[in-house]
Amino acid sequence: MAKMWIAGEWQDSASGDTYDVINPATGELVESAPKGTREDARRAIDAAEAALGAMAESTAEQRGQWLDKMIELVQAHKPELARTLTMEQGKPVGEAANEIDHFLHGLHFYAGLASKVRGSYVPLPAKGTYGMVMKQPIGVCGGIVPWNFPITLMGTKVGPAIAAGNTIVVKPASTTPLTTLKICALLSEAGLPKGAINCITGPGGVVGEELVENPKVRRIAFTGESATGRHIGEVCGRMLKRVTLELGGSDPMIVCDDADLDRAASMASVGRYYNNGQACLAVKRLFVFDSVFEAFMDKLAPRVKRLKPADPLKPDTRTGPMHNRTQRDEIQAQVEDALGRGAQAVVGGQRLEGGDFARGNWFAPTLLTSVPDDARIVVEESFGPALPVFRVKDLDEAIEKANHTEYGLGSSIWTRNLSHAYKAADKIQAGNVWINSLHYGYDEMPFGGVKASGIGREHGPEALEYYFETKGVVIAVS
Repeated sequence: MAKMWIAGEWQDSASGDTYDVINPATGELVESAPKGTREDARRAIDAAEAALGAMAESTAEQRGQWLDKMIELVQAHKPELARTLTMEQGKPVGEAANEIDHFLHGLHFYAGLASKVRGSYVPLPAKGTYGMVMKQPIGVCGGIVPWNFPITLMGTKVGPAIAAGNTIVVKPASTTPLTTLKICALLSEAGLPKGAINCITGPGGVVGEELVENPKVRRIAFTGESATGRHIGEVCGRMLKRVTLELGGSDPMIVCDDADLDRAASMASVGRYYNNGQACLAVKRLFVFDSVFEAFMDKLAPRVKRLKPADPLKPDTRTGPMHNRTQRDEIQAQVEDALGRGAQAVVGGQRLEGGDFARGNWFAPTLLTSVPDDARIVVEESFGPALPVFRVKDLDEAIEKANHTEYGLGSSIWTRNLSHAYKAADKIQAGNVWINSLHYGYDEMPFGGVKASGIGREHGPEALEYYFETKGVVIAVS
């Protein structure tokens, strides 16, 4: 049975209660985890607060060295960690290994950045005075992480928090706690003060709510659905906490008539069906110029047909199960709604059942055309392996349809026309635009959304600003 990681020790829940972590491919038990309480969350928060003094004594260079050591420790256990991630999350083991690599790359980025933070000297109008701007750690941070990319999205919170000299309490999704617990314990072996990194498990409405409401936690970083993000934003707003919310998305991809169709089709397939489409940052609405629509579909449809769901622990598997039954039923309902309104399933369109798919949460990779604009799969966030493709006459229509959503996370355009590329980058309402490139969150670039897709930014040097307090100091020299 797994245990929580609090104050540098493995600990059970104060209640003694546990819950089961289930394999999405087989429906079988992977392991039990502690069902945390508010008392458990407070213990972790108190441990993080107690470690602040020792963290304050650390140098920026030392924190960078700790992060480098964390990379070594996790890298040494990568195969077993990837296997655990596959068993609890359902993604193919190759994708699980890629996720851990992405996590390590993020730590490497912040390891190098830790000692590069600068304050400033400010000349002032008063004679004999000058100002300084100092960057100081904000304190105890809370990182609330979703189930779709639990390790990468933990890294976007732990990396900058430690680089800036803070402590952190990580709350993984209830369905994917196991790999996160193991990694948090490994990270703590890098030499950090005891309690600098903690990991608590259990219901979000209990342990997550304590993180958000506890006044000792001065900063919350949340990745997850928009409805939960709105609630967290309201609570943090009342308490004047620093908060970033990376929320849902309905990313548009536009394919112009001058695009490299082979490359665009390949990236549309990866961008929609990687992690079985379970990503906030994914191609979810595809707009193709009418003049190249058939030619493009002739390239995309065979790629989707080649996606064969199979045992995610096999090294050659590229498509596994959906993470849980709720998500499977949701994508099924969205697809059936579209088909009922006149959409056509070019590929897939149904649950997979019987044989190897008799247990677990399986759904066929699906490609839809003739989808009405008011279909659920268009107006809601679609979190699964189904992609609606639309004909558009020109770029203006594509951008208008792309913006016709409450979301604004990622987007992309495929074109050789520089004017088209600039217009899309300027006019699409999204936090990120990729031009002739896959929707991918680079650690070096700021990442976040507009509208219902969130506030604030993770990744890049910009993320560090959310982990510092900026202090102005005025010095009189005469």
